[in-house]
Amino acid sequence: MSDEGTITPEVQLKEIQERLGEETDRLVKLYAAYEQQEKELLDKKAEIEVLEKEIVDREIEKESLQSLIMEKDHRNRELEMKASKFSKQVEFLEPELEKMEEKYAREKDRLGKVFGIAEELDNDLRLAVTEMKARDEWYVDHMSLFEDLNKAIKHRYDLIESAVEAERQSQHMQRAITDRMEELVVSRAAEMTIEEAESVSQAEKAAPVEVTEEVPAEEEAPAEEEAPAEEEAKSEWSWSESVMERILESNSIADKEDFVEFAKAYDADNNQYLKASELERAAADWVAAHAPPAPPEEPTNESWGDDVDPWTEED
Repeated sequence: MSDEGTITPEVQLKEIQERLGEETDRLVKLYAAYEQQEKELLDKKAEIEVLEKEIVDREIEKESLQSLIMEKDHRNRELEMKASKFSKQVEFLEPELEKMEEKYAREKDRLGKVFGIAEELDNDLRLAVTEMKARDEWYVDHMSLFEDLNKAIKHRYDLIESAVEAERQSQHMQRAITDRMEELVVSRAAEMTIEEAESVSQAEKAAPVEVTEEVPAEEEAPAEEEAPAEEEAKSEWSWSESVMERILESNSIADKEDFVEFAKAYDADNNQYLKASELERAAADWVAAHAPPAPPEEPTNESWGDDVDPWTEED
């Protein structure tokens, strides 16, 4: 019998079961190895992703570092150019610096002098304020005396005006009496001339015409002399010289003659005497009429500009 003839189905089944068990173990081991490989593959993939991400980050960092290096190189070049420019400027500005130092020394001395003057002025101002305060206190203490003095001066001017007015009226009365006396004398002289003419005409009857012609001439002569006297009396104006000088000085009026002609229109009582009140009204109107026109306003610049140095010395 051959070997095949001796193998029974049970033996074959057993062998197949054994082989099946072995293959199952192999498959289990292969599956376990496959799972292990799959896990390792997933880990590798994750690691690859992490590495790729790190590579991207490194590339970004590299690019950023390169850009920083380029910027730094650019800055370095700019700084080198600026340094060279500054060195040239320093060489050019060294003489200017010396000049500025000289100007600074001069301005420092000037400011020291100005500060000294300012201190002196401040001390003088304080002294002046103290003196003014003492003067004001003295004035307040003696104000009643000044008020009484002002009243006395005003009363004096009133007395002077009343005295001048009384003198003026007395002069008018005296002038009127003189004019009356002159009229009486002239009329008496005319009467005497007529009487003499009549006596002469009776004594000398041979010349009646000459006598009659001489009588009107003698009568007309006093009349002609009387008319200018009356006109001269009417044209005489008077005033108080002290009051006139005071008003002219207080109103700064220089032309006295023109002002007198101007003030004649303010003679309210028509007595050809200019009183203080009339002169004051005339002076007020005179000043108003002769006041100079107001000058146009000009723009002023009371502040220095921000870029202007008031102590800069012009070369």
